[in-house]
Amino acid sequence: MNVGVLCSGSGTNLQALIDKAAKGELGPARLTVVGSNVPDCAALARARAAALPTFVIDHRDYKTRATFDQALLAAMRSHQVDLLVLAGFMRVLGDEVLAAFPQRVVNIHPTLLPAFPGVHAHKQTYDYGVKIAGCTVHFVDGGVDTGPIIAQAAVGVQDDDDEEAMRARILVEEHRLLPAVVRAIAERRVIVEGRRVRVLTAKSSREVIRSL
Repeated sequence: MNVGVLCSGSGTNLQALIDKAAKGELGPARLTVVGSNVPDCAALARARAAALPTFVIDHRDYKTRATFDQALLAAMRSHQVDLLVLAGFMRVLGDEVLAAFPQRVVNIHPTLLPAFPGVHAHKQTYDYGVKIAGCTVHFVDGGVDTGPIIAQAAVGVQDDDDEEAMRARILVEEHRLLPAVVRAIAERRVIVEGRRVRVLTAKSSREVIRSL
């Protein structure tokens, strides 16, 4: 399965995917291309260091979201992408892109959805004073962080944590969870039934795991 990754920032989740791929731990998933809407983002440098093809489609060059999406879709198709992974991609995808990848667009979000969707998620989580934080990998739909949840990982928030300490602990789980989900999808172990998503273990199609 050819995997395209879209990023807008530092690309640490991309790096987690790159590292797993280098160890042969993504199963049949192959990192095929990395794209960004930010020309100088660090994620592109990570991709180039790993000898991955890259492209930039700067949203500021397009008058409408539809034309931006069409350019993005053309780039994905040119690299024969099967699965689209949003790893810190700070743009909302339109219906045309989502229709081209039915149940094949996933996103990593640094909260336990449906709590604290959208931007500034870490700040929202910390300011609210939750005792349990975490991250979510979910399918992307037409809303903002509203698609069916594939897997989640919980992180305890300590009394002496500041926002950065909490963020760092969540990031460790993000780097574990996203590659595991990508591999499970590539191995056809992810089953979607409405809003409920089951992830089967690699050993038995009868056994279900609720957290990767």
